[in-house]
Amino acid sequence: MTLADGLGRNEDGVVRCRWGGGEERGVGARIDPGTDAVLIRAYHDHEWGLPVTDDVRLFEKLALEGFQAGLSWLTILRKREAFRRAFAGFDFREVARFGGRDVERLLGDASIVRHRGKIESTINNARRAVELVEAEGSLAAFVWRFEPDSAARPERLTHEALRELTQTDASRALAKELKRRGWTFVGPTTVYAFMQAMGLVDDHIEGCDARQRVEAARSSLTRPVT
Repeated sequence: MTLADGLGRNEDGVVRCRWGGGEERGVGARIDPGTDAVLIRAYHDHEWGLPVTDDVRLFEKLALEGFQAGLSWLTILRKREAFRRAFAGFDFREVARFGGRDVERLLGDASIVRHRGKIESTINNARRAVELVEAEGSLAAFVWRFEPDSAARPERLTHEALRELTQTDASRALAKELKRRGWTFVGPTTVYAFMQAMGLVDDHIEGCDARQRVEAARSSLTRPVT
């Protein structure tokens, strides 16, 4: 059976979004066909698109999307555990207390992406996250307000439709509001990637084995409220 564009069937028999199968052209970086493929497939199958309402995980993803700017997601995924160790598990209340010595420590940590601007942005955004939670009740309640209405979504999520979704009205609105509150490295394309990963939208292509699981999780989700 011929698969639709953007899908691939891997040797395990699972049909996935092509990038989720661990193919080089789908992740934007040279991959190891063993370790990297396992890492990417696990992320695609068990994380990407499943709805998240945990504040720490939401902050982590926003931070890692900022670090990804100019890089491939595979580069960040390979280093994710190192990032978690370096940034106190992305507990934003802890990261908000980081100071100059922490910046220098992180700049000396070869296991993460050593970019001063991105490191300082993460610390700044942690402080803004603390303020946002104080004002709104939770980070989850805030970001889920920007979940797009189904009418704003493609009727059928094909590879061609997905190529047009690098940013949306919802991601532009969320990015604008985050920037207004003092967040940095949160442009509308970065924010849309965050929305895809955290399940505010389901961008698994029609026919991907993960799509049904994601749709079921989204349907049963109790949306957080302030």
